Amino acid sequence: MNWSQVLWITLIGFLIVALTLVLLIYIIRIFGVAFAAKHKQKVAKKSAAKGEEMPAEVVLPGMITAEEVAAIAMAIRLAAGEEHDRESEVLTIQTIKRAYSPWNSKIHGLTRLPEHK
Repeated sequence: MNWSQVLWITLIGFLIVALTLVLLIYIIRIFGVAFAAKHKQKVAKKSAAKGEEMPAEVVLPGMITAEEVAAIAMAIRLAAGEEHDRESEVLTIQTIKRAYSPWNSKIHGLTRLPEHK
């Protein structure tokens, strides 16, 4: 087995996978820009037909606004802050006396060796 060929094939395989992933990222970004521009044109046509001016920020259906994100973040912060109240910081160690149980006794797991004559 020629290890230099194995290493070259492995390196080429990794490079192909990495370049494919980078290419897919750029393709997805291009689609995102194209669809956002198309939606912006639709909103502009509708607002022009109604005689309104174009809104500064286009909110797509299902999107949440920056104010909603801030409200959710503040609610999470307040809820997380209430969970940690001051504890008593006193440790109590109680010993529990356990009754004897043959199920956990090691003597029952040992068997006598057979006698060879």
